[in-house]
Amino acid sequence: MRSRRLSAVLATAAGVLLTATAAHADAGPGAPGIGDPYYPDYGNGGYDVAHYGLELKYRPSDDRLEGTATITARTTQDLTRFDLDFLLDVSSVTVDGRPARFTTSGAHELVITPARVLRKGRPLTVVVRYSGVPSTKKYNDYVGWARTPDGAVAAQEPESAWWWFPSNDHPLDKATYDIGITVPEGLQTISNGVPTGAHTANGWTRYGWRETLPQTTYLTTLGIGRFDVHRARTKSGLPVITAYSPDLPADEAAAARASVERTAEVVDWESKIFGPYPFTSLGGYVPNVTSHFALETQTRVFYSPYGFRNGPRPYLVVHENAHQWFGDSVSLARWSDIWLNEGFATYAEWLWSEQHGEGTAAELARKTYDSYPADDPFWQVKPGDPGPGENQFADAVYDRGAMTLQALRARVGDHAFFTTLRAWAARKKYGNGTIPEFIALAEHVSGQRLGALFQTWLYTPGRPATPPQPTAATTEPKSWSQIRQAHAALRAPALRG
Repeated sequence: MRSRRLSAVLATAAGVLLTATAAHADAGPGAPGIGDPYYPDYGNGGYDVAHYGLELKYRPSDDRLEGTATITARTTQDLTRFDLDFLLDVSSVTVDGRPARFTTSGAHELVITPARVLRKGRPLTVVVRYSGVPSTKKYNDYVGWARTPDGAVAAQEPESAWWWFPSNDHPLDKATYDIGITVPEGLQTISNGVPTGAHTANGWTRYGWRETLPQTTYLTTLGIGRFDVHRARTKSGLPVITAYSPDLPADEAAAARASVERTAEVVDWESKIFGPYPFTSLGGYVPNVTSHFALETQTRVFYSPYGFRNGPRPYLVVHENAHQWFGDSVSLARWSDIWLNEGFATYAEWLWSEQHGEGTAAELARKTYDSYPADDPFWQVKPGDPGPGENQFADAVYDRGAMTLQALRARVGDHAFFTTLRAWAARKKYGNGTIPEFIALAEHVSGQRLGALFQTWLYTPGRPATPPQPTAATTEPKSWSQIRQAHAALRAPALRG
């Protein structure tokens, strides 16, 4: 009996060992890209991030940044190694408390090999300690970190995080954030979400910021310097934080304040159209940078002073805050879906014009259609698939993208159209969406087959034979000049926003 029992125990143990060995054999590296056709090396495979805890220290005098990133995630496969997107110098990495080997690969890959195989579906904690000078790091001939006279700003699209924290840098992997930034006493910081306090000691001040709702990496922003900070609340009680560099030219500073201080008014109005505001704070900031774009960084929009050089720009504020629904809460699933961000935010400007008696959306669509001759290269860019790089932010994505929505509204009627917008914002809240999914929703709500309409306006090069709404008046709307000037601040040549 004993010999039989011993044989059975040994056989069981051998089976467990064989099973474990087979499982380890199935383990492998996470992909160095998340699978985006436009940017194959953006993001990474093998895990899903839940939270970024960033503890940073910045010295403006020489642009030196030191940081510790604590990343909590869950594995989506058995992993022998995995990547993070990052550009600065790494001094150490631990995985679940154990030292891990690391190296670099390609233009922005930090490759981490943990001490043991990571099992699928398990929680994962990665701690990366690093330092460097962000402004010296280039990718595709630009830098996602801008120095200012008294500090720095992190804001760019489609990539931004690599310059200041390691991440899974693609909109498909959203996370929550806690960011602590220590800076020389006398400076301030601006970031996403709500402030969690400040403490000064030994000539340095640490500021905390927290975003508790899902946020993509490129929408995570950081401003360091001297700021004139304003705090208020919306009618519903949400905190509003706006900030301005005190050394802006007087005319730009006045125009910026006249515009950005309308954020609460704009968001309250947009909430009536698109549904409840999806986040717990709002606002914007205008640092002293030389860039020429604005960016819908979540809850705290980044504006270059350039946008206000010729006076107040309420349409710019409308555009960027519409992104809080379309782009931030409902994020694109792949960068070819950029129309879901920019076409919708541009259309919000047309709705603001309509609301304020400065020209209807139909009139603005007709004026936009007429302003581009049939042989203009504008019509060769497909808003539904513009291509990576500069075409991704071409005029057609914004203007023809908005014309597409007016064509849809004219076809299905106001009730179905606005129901579709609200349903999209509600059903995809804090998630990701694709153009085919939006088309399917529009067809479901309207009860109509809309494939030909979207094919014409989003995917077919060339000027459509008729305007989005042929019966619209051809006179120039009062808002036309304001909207065009706002758009110049959205996407200046060779810059992104």
